[in-house]
Amino acid sequence: MIAKSLKWSRHNLFGKPFDALLTLIVIPTVLWLVYEAVAWALAEAQWDIIPQSLRVLMIGIYPADQAWRAWIAVAIIAALLGMALGYVFAFKARHAGFLALVLLALSAATGTNDLSNLLFLATSAVLFVGGWMLTSWVPLSRKFLVPASFIGLIAIFAIMAPPGANLWGGLLLSILLTLVTSIVTLPIGILLAFGRRSRFSSVRWICTAYIEVMRSVPLIMVVYWIWILMPVLTPQFTFSDVVRGMIGFTIFYSAYVAEYVRSGLQAVPRGQTEAARSLGMSEFDINRSIILPQAIRVVVPPLVGNVLDIFNNAPLVFIIGLTDFLRAGQMILANPQYGDRTYEVYSFLFVTYFLVGSVITFVARKLEAHLARGSR
Repeated sequence: MIAKSLKWSRHNLFGKPFDALLTLIVIPTVLWLVYEAVAWALAEAQWDIIPQSLRVLMIGIYPADQAWRAWIAVAIIAALLGMALGYVFAFKARHAGFLALVLLALSAATGTNDLSNLLFLATSAVLFVGGWMLTSWVPLSRKFLVPASFIGLIAIFAIMAPPGANLWGGLLLSILLTLVTSIVTLPIGILLAFGRRSRFSSVRWICTAYIEVMRSVPLIMVVYWIWILMPVLTPQFTFSDVVRGMIGFTIFYSAYVAEYVRSGLQAVPRGQTEAARSLGMSEFDINRSIILPQAIRVVVPPLVGNVLDIFNNAPLVFIIGLTDFLRAGQMILANPQYGDRTYEVYSFLFVTYFLVGSVITFVARKLEAHLARGSR
């Protein structure tokens, strides 16, 4: 082991004079930064602000007496994520033990000691594992993942709506915005991608114009204009700011999904389409059964990157008055009592964003490998 480590270091870190110079500069600098950060986090940081402000960070200004609604929404999200995870990972006993350790670490790190909160957290974990086991051990249930996702999102909206959708906030709002946009933009993007390849010139021009316009303007302008124009264009309907924000995100990111899917469609060999036509298959069956599955395999990495972009750009909803995860942290710091806790709050926000992004990326790589095995 030592010989292999020395060989690897000599080849990768000290192979050339310039590599050796970079190694001698970068490694000590990184170690010093890590030491300073850990020393500050353990000795100087006042982390009591996190458990004290956890409700605001998680659900924003949502009424405290209605927090049970947010917990039910978290439980539904946990079940849906567990079902999605079962499509990629086969559930094993060691996964349950690891998940239990994660829950204990989260409870200790966030100071969650209220019995009701612990009960909701345990229920969410059980639903997550149950959904994971269902799609992992019963492959037939995977066919119901998409309809279950739409039903689950509708249930979340129905449960959380009574106090007012404009009160939604915190990390829950960021996750809901990401889920809704990611799920809804996929079928819309697929239709736009096929529309851009349509034989009908009017359909092709409309889809092309839509895609190019959306990809030429910034997201913040689209969200703002949707927020302004919807009450003007549809005065007979009343849409909350949350719904208008989600519509703006969906309109914007559907164009990007369309381009990703179109690149996958172009990667499918033309010979397969011609062979399917020679067998008498209809265009709908060719696109649904032959072209689209192969195209989706190709574009999994950019689609996952699109999900990360949605989650990381969720703070833009502040422009229409919503309290997302980042805005919730800024609200806490606006309190004079916590004005000196800037580093603690932003460190917590950074770690949370990093962990969510890392989990999405890790699962995406496993999904890509799973689809690659299925194509061989």
